[in-house]
Amino acid sequence: MSTEARNRRAAFLGIEHSLTGRRWAERLADERIARAMAQRHGLPDAICRLLAAREVGLDDVPDFLEPTLRKFLPDPLHLKDMDLAVARLVSAVQQTERILVFGDYDVDGATSSALLLRFFRSIGGNIGVYIPDRRKEGYGPNAPALLKLREEGASVVITVDCGVTAYEPLSEAKKAGLDVIVIDHHQAELTLPEAVAVVDPNRLDDASPHKQLAAVGVAFLLCVGVNRALRLAGWYGEARPEPDLRRWLDLVALGTVADVVPLTGVNRVLVRQGLMVMQKRGNAGLAALSDVARLREAPGAYHLGFLLGPRVNAGGRVGQADLGVRLLSSDDAHEVGALALRLDEFNSERRAIEREVLDQAIARIEGLYGPDRKGLPAAVVVESEGWHVGVIGIVASRLVERYGRPAFVIGMAGAVGKGSGRSVRGVDLGAAVLAARQSGLLINGGGHAMAAGLTVEREQLPHLARFLDERIAPQLGEAPPVRELGIDAALTPGAATTELVAMIERAGPFGAGNALPRFALTGVRVDHAQRVGEGHVRCTLVGHQRGRIEAIAFRAGQSELGPALLDPARPILHVAGALRLDRYNGRESVRLQIDDAARATGSMLP
Repeated sequence: MSTEARNRRAAFLGIEHSLTGRRWAERLADERIARAMAQRHGLPDAICRLLAAREVGLDDVPDFLEPTLRKFLPDPLHLKDMDLAVARLVSAVQQTERILVFGDYDVDGATSSALLLRFFRSIGGNIGVYIPDRRKEGYGPNAPALLKLREEGASVVITVDCGVTAYEPLSEAKKAGLDVIVIDHHQAELTLPEAVAVVDPNRLDDASPHKQLAAVGVAFLLCVGVNRALRLAGWYGEARPEPDLRRWLDLVALGTVADVVPLTGVNRVLVRQGLMVMQKRGNAGLAALSDVARLREAPGAYHLGFLLGPRVNAGGRVGQADLGVRLLSSDDAHEVGALALRLDEFNSERRAIEREVLDQAIARIEGLYGPDRKGLPAAVVVESEGWHVGVIGIVASRLVERYGRPAFVIGMAGAVGKGSGRSVRGVDLGAAVLAARQSGLLINGGGHAMAAGLTVEREQLPHLARFLDERIAPQLGEAPPVRELGIDAALTPGAATTELVAMIERAGPFGAGNALPRFALTGVRVDHAQRVGEGHVRCTLVGHQRGRIEAIAFRAGQSELGPALLDPARPILHVAGALRLDRYNGRESVRLQIDDAARATGSMLP
């Protein structure tokens, strides 16, 4: 939303500055749509408000609440070059040619690689995988690795989550007689690399409406296309049954959520179906990782993004690059148990390195611009010698949260640095990096709207920072960013029933592009509160009509929120947060996970 539009819309409950320093913003722009939705579909007002705020059409409500793959999964052949990719792979399978998957080392790459391994193994394909070392080889295909794969007998290589800008390596591969199929989702340039097929919904000449797909989503469509072509060719029979591709949707869900692509359209359906598959624990590696992460409830998008994804990522970040794909593609109980433990250990190591780099980055930024951040550029660019390239993307995300604008973190190694950037809504970071590359400021670089990577020479750093600032500033607007908290509706504690929360869950899964619903409980008092853990507050909220709800505020001690909840004077508050279903011993109850609160003045009381 633009600054002008934000200022025109009144703050929710009039709260311009909450206890955590945020403006409460009403997500719904037009209440008439919500009212019409309630009349036609007979749904509660709170549900209609959150659906309308997510731009669900009046006629689309049933399909949104009960989405199916049959309805939303597109024909794979609508993507440019998919027909070429399918034909080449069908021939390779039929002729038992050696196929190698060249995967990226992040979660999207690991899940894409594991998906293709499992699919081609199930249909009798001669398939293997290669994951490059992040520190030694860098991102994407490189000529030495591709030529080595050719020497070892590979005739077809499928790059996943990389390759769309790998011009020189793919040219070398072609000269060596290696057929390469690119499966990617990053922003492409006008010129494409030399390959048998370049399948990427973000090709400039591809009119696909599914540009939000993660690489694992594109890889799943590839499997659908190859499977259909083999079926028509009579490949399947009693001795070789056709696989049910739905059993691998847990991998698609994990890669999609972890890559922080929008959970809208086909992505939302893939993740929703994948979560149901994951609950059955059919993937031995995911089951072992869930146990190590102490996941004791039905998995949701939150668990994929914050419990499982970081552990799969840890191998490529600070450990061994291929651990993630080995975990996700193995059915050996002993092997996956050992791999899950190693990834958990690497994740702990990653967190320690991340904290150190983040502290140094913040100190450097605020040493330049002061605690008031005066003069902070539109795009924050910070670099240092020796920063671990495995954590710079995570640190960039933390800087975006802190400063409310795109951030790049660059780890230098002598004269050359590798950087990772994260963006804010409304700023296309991938396009900015491609423009910098085309202007001669980068050795390499690319990405998509919300994330990008780059390689830059030290002498170009000041020019790059100035270029990014000038390009991104108009997209951010002239006004400084205001920290906002989106609110879907106001409720009383008594209205927060298990039936309402169950219906809210039908609008999920929630994440990027489909924000977690947040409600404001108006005019409540804290009946009981206590400190728990490290800075958390558990409490009971009571409404003016005596309705009650249990609640918890994590890390509340870091702002005025904690003291307000613990205040023995029991002030009247408006409390905002997300409603959760607690399932314990076969019983269900509703709990509010508190994000924020504001003191209720006389004019703000219900």
